[in-house]
Amino acid sequence: MSALLQYDGLKGATLPEGPLHLAIGMFDGVHLGHQSVIDSAVHSARRSGGLAGVLTFWPHPSALFRPDNLTPLLMPVDMKRRVLGKLGIDFLIEQNFSREFAGIEAKDFVSYLRQCLPRLSAIYVGENFRFGRGRAGDVAILIEEAKRVGVAVFSAQRLKHNGAPISSSRIRELVAAGEITEANALLGYSYFAEGVVEKGRQLGRTIGFPTLNLAWRPELKPCFGVYAVEVLDAAGKARKGVANYGARPTVEAAGQPLLEVHLLEESALTYGDKLTVNWLHFLRSESKFGSVEALRAQIALDVENARQFFSKNGSV
Repeated sequence: MSALLQYDGLKGATLPEGPLHLAIGMFDGVHLGHQSVIDSAVHSARRSGGLAGVLTFWPHPSALFRPDNLTPLLMPVDMKRRVLGKLGIDFLIEQNFSREFAGIEAKDFVSYLRQCLPRLSAIYVGENFRFGRGRAGDVAILIEEAKRVGVAVFSAQRLKHNGAPISSSRIRELVAAGEITEANALLGYSYFAEGVVEKGRQLGRTIGFPTLNLAWRPELKPCFGVYAVEVLDAAGKARKGVANYGARPTVEAAGQPLLEVHLLEESALTYGDKLTVNWLHFLRSESKFGSVEALRAQIALDVENARQFFSKNGSV
């Protein structure tokens, strides 16, 4: 199918004819483990002439069960939607994780899915998938209940990286610690930010390092510091750069963290342009310098270190 079909909830999903292969999960970050589950659904659907899709949820269950201790997400809904859409699925269902939905008993969960999706043929989940009221359902219960209504269940073993399971929580910890190279290895793609270039204080221009300031307000804040990055414009053209994310303690009082990117080549990018910034390598933590001149010297060193990174790692 050429265009991704998107539905706001199971009850509104009026899908075309054909058996449905459904991957289910929160899928925050859409990491390699998530991709293995979704790839299985896509492969089976293509082989059988059916449709492959994803059932995901919003908001995160922590909003319902732990409102005072929310899980900060790796990506907002619109970003996750685009990443999922690149995996070959035919449809995407975004189910409101309401108290009513969370209260469905585990033994009734598959029947509810089948009621909303009469042509449901197979369900695809990770081996640690939990569902139903009180998270009482596991894969064994899912298989048992699915058999009653003629639905197959495929459960994928958790992928491991360096001996430890890949998980969204592990990636959140890595991003927050500045371990961006390892986070990218677990994601299977580069962690990225998206935003529109907005006008800043233009301090960078006065010290010889003009920056593009992005309007980017992530739930999960990466480690404050300096990174080697790849910048993509709206047309997909890539440029190398060095980025600082943080509170800029040398030049202003602590406030909303800011993402600033200095390109390593001439560019006509300007205010209002929408950019994607791929985070590739952590260079150093954010520091407060005694003077603007000391800051200028450090930025020059950051630029040189970024150039060395790109020289060693080739084009990105």
